Amino acid sequence: MQMTASRRSRKVALAATAATLAIFLSDPALAQDSSAAEDAAASNTDDAIVVIGTRRTDRTVTDSASPVDVISAAELQNQPAANMLDQVKNVVPSFFVGQNSISDASTFVRAPSLRGLPADQVLVMLNGKRYNRSALVQVYTGGDTGLSFGSQGADISAIPSIAVKNLQVLRDGATAQYGSDAIAGVLNYELRGDSGIEVGARYGQYYDKGDGKSYQLSGYFGFKVGDRGFISLAGEFNDDGQTSRGQTRPTAVAFAAENPSLASLLPHYPLPAQIWGNSPSHGYKAVLNSKFEVSDNAELYVFGLVAHSKADQSFNFRSSLVGSRNFSTTAGGNVALGGRSFFQHPYYLTKCTVTAACAAAGGYVQDANVWNMSSLYPAGFTPRFVGVTDQATVTSGVRGDSGKFHYDLSATLARNSLDLSMYNSISPSYGPLSATSFKFGKLIQKETTVNFDATYDLDAGMASPLVFSFGAEYRREAYTATQGDVQSYGSGPWADPHPLYTPAGVLVGTSTNCTVAGSVCTVAESPAASGYGGTSPKYAGTNSDQSYGGYVGLEGDLSDRLSFGLAGRYEHYESSGSAVVGKVNALYKVTPQLSLRGTAGTGYHAPSPGQNNTQVLTTNFRAGVSIQTGTFPVTSSVAQFYGAVPLKPEKSTNFGLGFVWQPSNAVTLTVDGYSIKVTNRIFISQTYTVSAANVISLPELASVGVGGDVNFFTNALDTTTRGVDVVGTYRTELGEGKLNLTLAYNYNKNKVDRFTAGTISAGQIVDAENLAPKHRLNMSANWTVGALSLGVTEHFYGSWRAEQDYPGQLFGAKWTTDLDVAYTFDDHFTLSAGASNLFNNYPDRIAASASNPIFTVTNSTADGQVYPRNGGPFGFNGGFWYVRAKVKF
Repeated sequence: MQMTASRRSRKVALAATAATLAIFLSDPALAQDSSAAEDAAASNTDDAIVVIGTRRTDRTVTDSASPVDVISAAELQNQPAANMLDQVKNVVPSFFVGQNSISDASTFVRAPSLRGLPADQVLVMLNGKRYNRSALVQVYTGGDTGLSFGSQGADISAIPSIAVKNLQVLRDGATAQYGSDAIAGVLNYELRGDSGIEVGARYGQYYDKGDGKSYQLSGYFGFKVGDRGFISLAGEFNDDGQTSRGQTRPTAVAFAAENPSLASLLPHYPLPAQIWGNSPSHGYKAVLNSKFEVSDNAELYVFGLVAHSKADQSFNFRSSLVGSRNFSTTAGGNVALGGRSFFQHPYYLTKCTVTAACAAAGGYVQDANVWNMSSLYPAGFTPRFVGVTDQATVTSGVRGDSGKFHYDLSATLARNSLDLSMYNSISPSYGPLSATSFKFGKLIQKETTVNFDATYDLDAGMASPLVFSFGAEYRREAYTATQGDVQSYGSGPWADPHPLYTPAGVLVGTSTNCTVAGSVCTVAESPAASGYGGTSPKYAGTNSDQSYGGYVGLEGDLSDRLSFGLAGRYEHYESSGSAVVGKVNALYKVTPQLSLRGTAGTGYHAPSPGQNNTQVLTTNFRAGVSIQTGTFPVTSSVAQFYGAVPLKPEKSTNFGLGFVWQPSNAVTLTVDGYSIKVTNRIFISQTYTVSAANVISLPELASVGVGGDVNFFTNALDTTTRGVDVVGTYRTELGEGKLNLTLAYNYNKNKVDRFTAGTISAGQIVDAENLAPKHRLNMSANWTVGALSLGVTEHFYGSWRAEQDYPGQLFGAKWTTDLDVAYTFDDHFTLSAGASNLFNNYPDRIAASASNPIFTVTNSTADGQVYPRNGGPFGFNGGFWYVRAKVKF
């Protein structure tokens, strides 16, 4: 069935491609005689005023010297997803974000990538004002965060689409204009301020198993305040159910076969003991936008956002099988898999005391006074990891003009927090004293920003007034990690091995030194909660950074054909010093229909307080074996033990060259090539395995444990990103209706130019260069006739790799199709139905390899994976259908 659906999807895609090319190659003059096409062109986003990439107020998409996409509110709202990340991913080809099925805290705050560059090299703005970072620094190892590994970007999932007027995507470096982070580009969300009432509801679910039920309610209310202002309120509520696309672990199959009376006690029974899929989540988002004219030349404005989300993630199954079992693989041969260490042995409870019978304190008596983990979890357990995110930001300011002088003074206060906890788990080193639920502490990001922006129109005898711009900014960031429960990070009585004695007090074995041959000791168990580590007192606290800077710019038309822009910026950071960057761009009209444009600039990203001070202990699984991984600040003794040095700012050089072709009001085609070189890129090192000798040299490594991994932040690589964006639109009539066609293509290639051997691994390099497909194509057609609207979008995703997770495997190119049908009654009521991934396509299955054998009993990896864990470019949930209702007055 899947192969048939894939062929059907490919046929649809090829037909759509042929139709689109035929239209673009046909005589565009045919469209000029169509009044319907003229009406469609008049409302097209090509004519929207661009507010990013320039300080001028008369630039549109087609006469902007920098490439800008304007995505309408309708495009965002019509996406069958409640999460802004997925909405943008569906419409912007160079925007990538993984599904993040089981990826620790990165499941709660997914990190996107633009043009293959990390989330904190993309500046996000609301109404032209900087939007704050998330509290989470991306430290999860693997393909889930491969492109944004080590980044601390904004959480745009907190933005409700119903509150957005449009999204403007600047596909160009803009650090000189907006400050740190704008290396890959800028996302600016313009908020609505129209009058009216709008209420919407959507329900949907995935085809397979009917799971992932999704509910969304949204509302908007905007009204005028007299003749001088407005207030608008918008909000969304969503409740999204769990999906499951994996198989249960082979060890769970063996346990159920050997213990049929206990099979129902397996976690999630009858679903797999470990869930590979979307985590259930629910939350709300609300936005206020307002302004009021206090005089004919000045206005006050206030806008803000609050959001709350809670998700409950399945973690990795901890099997209670005693001993190991041999399981056959599809490649032939057997692999031994068993239960977790703390199920394999008893916890001895009788402590030795200094008596005649027991000659030394500090050991345990090997008697019947024991405790077994199976008494708590007879069938094993799967921890459930809970993340609660809260976002609040408010901006207020005054703007106005006095003749040719225009000003804008604003201040923003923002706070983002992530509260992490876990239940159905244990802290193994505490044995029978362990709790089963843990608070890991909160991560909190606070930001204060004060901006002054001004422009002055200079009459210099040019084709237009020259716009001289200048401004200043002050920012303060504070990153806080609060202390977790003691057992979430601590070492209990069974964290270290202790010698064993017989009930008669005789030493078992030949030595009380548990590190020498012949000794018999209790088994040492890992400190911290099983699955994650809370924040210890040593790493709890607040770290902050302050910066200030200023910029100048000059833009204008030197002639009727030539426009230009210049910008320069100076910023100083308390923690990382000063930077000076600049930018120049130009647009030349070769003919009224054809324009050439180009940009060149430098940029930077200063390391955030979070990147400088994050400490996290997580559990990763490799070929079914659990590995504790500790990420430590570069200032810590652990990181420095393995060679860490202080972080430096990232620096970039950006070049862009392209053209805009608009032979008629109905046809627009833009092609833009780019090159972005980033030096001293902030990343996370490869992992270093902790040995017993390491623990002796540095006792603090006991928090990770022998056999665990350590990594840290580093500036150990340089990258170059080159690519091309192609965007085309065509508007005409078809029958009695209007037809709009859009083509958006991105080719993007990342290359690692330099890396520090021994710090960056070969797998990390492959992921940085190949995790996102190099080719992405969206082709959409929307036909409106009367009250009926029909929309079809064809997506193409090129091949890709996730080397750290699946060494050597190339995941093939895929097509998916989206369909939406809508009908409007009485001009106010709209009903629609549709499907995302109409033909139910999936990424390639994981191929068998030495590091990821496929087991015949489950046809999956040892931990139940069937499809790549990060979901690839479009996820592994398959097709999704939905119905939607909207009322608008």
